[in-house]
Amino acid sequence: MTDVTLAVVAGTTATAAIDGISAAGADPELRDHTPSADLEIVADGRPAPDSAVPVSPSGCPTPAVVTRAVRELVGFEFVGVDAGLAVPTAPTDAAVLDAGAAPGGDVRDPEPVPAAAAIFERALALVPDAVAGTESTTEANPEPNTEPNVEASDADPELLVAETIPGGTTTALGVLTALGERRAVSSSLPANPLATKRAVVDEGLAASDIAAGDAAGDPLAALRLMGDPVLAAAAGLVVGAVERGVPVTLAGGTQLAAVAALARHAGVECRLPLATTSFVADDPSADVGALADDLGLTLAATDPRFDEGDHPAMAAYARGEAKEGVGMGGALALSERAGVPAGDVRDRVASITDRLLADRANPS
Repeated sequence: MTDVTLAVVAGTTATAAIDGISAAGADPELRDHTPSADLEIVADGRPAPDSAVPVSPSGCPTPAVVTRAVRELVGFEFVGVDAGLAVPTAPTDAAVLDAGAAPGGDVRDPEPVPAAAAIFERALALVPDAVAGTESTTEANPEPNTEPNVEASDADPELLVAETIPGGTTTALGVLTALGERRAVSSSLPANPLATKRAVVDEGLAASDIAAGDAAGDPLAALRLMGDPVLAAAAGLVVGAVERGVPVTLAGGTQLAAVAALARHAGVECRLPLATTSFVADDPSADVGALADDLGLTLAATDPRFDEGDHPAMAAYARGEAKEGVGMGGALALSERAGVPAGDVRDRVASITDRLLADRANPS
């Protein structure tokens, strides 16, 4: 699948430090390293030596493991996008494009993403490089290439846009609320703390002096006042792909639905596909089906049948940990499209997880 590129937009937000918001929020080191490590795992199969291994205390690995497993089986292209990473990353087997973003502030701040407009515009211009898998910038020419590279493949390019950002479902809720859309998101935790997230968002609205729906038709204001830099960059990629006629899939759950909402409020009218996991689709608190209907999205939810596996990682996913992220739903959809048996995906996820756990137990 050399004509398919997965672009994972990675960054951080101070919102993740709020108690009870994110599975990574209680551990500052894990919170800062997880997005960088996720890019490294999808690119290289393991995090860099100085990165924390993103495996929860219960044994649930990051969704990046599933995305990497499918990449090994299917062979799609991959590119990372730095949209506010707290820890630099330089994977050996993928380019990391720069969206020019700093880590995001707390959604309860008056303006958590002051540079939202610049991040959006920068990401919009990165689409040709994302499809090509390289960043064609130099010191003499610091702007990204604006012409697509058609030499990489004879087939029409296809772009999947995904995210990794601890605390990102809360900022997605903030953006949806500011835009006047349905106030529902998923969670990386088995029990979705939706009431806590809504209370946090309400604090943010008050701090930003806006009410729900006040940013309707103004997605950059929603991002600046209630969002995070990953949402800004992902929205720029999606809008840029649509403007260039590049088929684009939202590879994720409710955070990518928030990206779709931003694209809609930016004037994108075409129907967009949203590829997520059955874990998100089956979560009634996430209400992703209704959200997709609201936004005119074609929802596809892939079931990897992890409940049929006997590895501890499968049990952790099946009980609702790490339901989505790092393009997990989009990758699983690609595996299904390629005819890869679900059992092969489970076996590869198990072997990668065992390798990560061994690395954590015996750091070099």
